Amino acid sequence: MLTVNDLVVSYGQSQAIHGISFSAARNETVAVMGRNGMGKTTLFKALIGVLPARSGEIRVDGVVVSSDEAYRRVAKGIGYVPQGRMIFPTLTVEENLLTGLENAVSRQVPEEIYTLFPVLFEMRRRKGGNLSGGQQQQLAIGRALVTNPKVLLLDEPTEGIQPSIIKDIARALNEIRKLRQITIVVSEQVLSFALDVADRLFVIEGGRFVHEAARQDIDADRVRQYLSV
Repeated sequence: MLTVNDLVVSYGQSQAIHGISFSAARNETVAVMGRNGMGKTTLFKALIGVLPARSGEIRVDGVVVSSDEAYRRVAKGIGYVPQGRMIFPTLTVEENLLTGLENAVSRQVPEEIYTLFPVLFEMRRRKGGNLSGGQQQQLAIGRALVTNPKVLLLDEPTEGIQPSIIKDIARALNEIRKLRQITIVVSEQVLSFALDVADRLFVIEGGRFVHEAARQDIDADRVRQYLSV
């Protein structure tokens, strides 16, 4: 469903992503783990098209999207939840969700979103800026899901969120995958969360993948060494 071949991303003359290649199948969740500054967010911004790639190819369901602008990638099936959530604080929960439906046939929030995240239904008239960090994260995920993506990218979804809500988000992601058979790619530093949701795990260091393992084969101590400062 998502195929990335030899992706290179630079900031000016400085190369940040060094020829990364990976793929993720339909109904598979992949975690990209690494410390801050190792390239996770740069990789995700390149996948959605916020940052241009210097070279390489990105395909969604067999269609090349590498040269498309971000909004075209969304139309072709990529949903994106950025680091820091980036919801609209002055809009209500419902209005935030509706921003994901600008070009949809129906301008109604799918009931499935409120079923996955009951708190969003309870707070649908409340301003996004008045929600807790965990509630805002659920809102950001819901907003990405209303576009009905084939591939959902989540950049550090557990950042600044309390452990009980992290468990709720893990449960919701597993439920989303079951309901929609979509591909999920998540960047993360919390190993327990990655193990709760991911079928495969990659470790990124210095803009390169340095370790890969299926969940059942993960050497947790080795991965923690990569994640420790």
